[in-house]
Amino acid sequence: MAATGNGPLAGVRVVELAGIGPGPFAAMVLADLGADVVRVDRPGGAGLNIDPAYDLTNRNKRSVLIDLKADGGPDQVLDLVERADVLIEGYRPGVAERLGVGPRECHARNPRLVYGRMTGWGQEGPLAQRAGHDIAYIAITGTLGMIGKADEPPTVPANLVGDYAGGSLYLVIGVLAALQHARTEGGGGQVVDAAIVDGAAHLATMIHGMMAAGGWQDRRGANLLDGGCPFYGNYETADGEYMAVGALEQQFYNEFIELLGIKDEAPARKDFTRWGELRDAVAARFRMKTREEWTAVFEGSDACVAPVLSLGEAPSHPHLAARGTFVEHGGLIQPAPAPRFSATPGAVVRPPARPGADTAEVALDWDIPGLAGTAKEEDR
Repeated sequence: MAATGNGPLAGVRVVELAGIGPGPFAAMVLADLGADVVRVDRPGGAGLNIDPAYDLTNRNKRSVLIDLKADGGPDQVLDLVERADVLIEGYRPGVAERLGVGPRECHARNPRLVYGRMTGWGQEGPLAQRAGHDIAYIAITGTLGMIGKADEPPTVPANLVGDYAGGSLYLVIGVLAALQHARTEGGGGQVVDAAIVDGAAHLATMIHGMMAAGGWQDRRGANLLDGGCPFYGNYETADGEYMAVGALEQQFYNEFIELLGIKDEAPARKDFTRWGELRDAVAARFRMKTREEWTAVFEGSDACVAPVLSLGEAPSHPHLAARGTFVEHGGLIQPAPAPRFSATPGAVVRPPARPGADTAEVALDWDIPGLAGTAKEEDR
């Protein structure tokens, strides 16, 4: 099965040089959208300490095993590149060049190739050669410093803001834009430099505008959208769970305080000097009922209140269940492909690729007979 279905990228071929974090996630997004993604795994694995059967970022892909440091290894990758539309790599700057699969070598074999590079610091700049992780990338952009309470250290948002939002999704945007250019008359391949520092900074564009206009203070926990506002935040319930409140607009706020039961005692929301008093009133009220009870109170309203669910609870939420936001495949509950398309829907059709398991199949589908010789006997 060469393609993952009839997604909008059906027919697009992607070579992914195995790595961890944002590169594999970006390639998964392309695979979810129907691209034929072939992951080039190296002997010994990519370094992520997880059973490959559970690495969902490798779903909808196929894997071949190639040792880029062995004789003939780079040539095998270039054979794939010659037949591909896109390549994704997440090495430090210069590593792909030293391995013989950099942009120059790849474009010599395929001038229309979109060469996607995923790094934290970018391909150039004083930190380009430094090691790093998500937390450092979002730290220097000011993004991390925005998140959390004013009197506590910044809150680490897992690796969602840096690796995946500022990294993977910007790489996908860049790859798709470059692919469109490559397919236009007179267009050609090019290199997409997706740096997490660039993407994470870009995500805060609206905030920079608000700060310039005087509508955002350059400190966390003091603004409308960062927990500084008493009607935009999380509140503990009687059972130690939480409810999320986002009643920003006046009409939604009115419904919120009425259903919460503090309509007659809540201080005016526009009186910033009494925001502390308002927050205390909201918090005290929420502590009077459980999360389930408050969920029932706000059910069907426009008060913009929702229960804060755990990862394990989320798939069972009635709205997410009705939409099929999560799917089960191969015994694993996982987020469904997103976004959705009316004519060319994506789907999860293959489990996480096992390193090297598809070498013979890819050799046949991509018409690279020499690649089949690298397949392990148990994979044939």
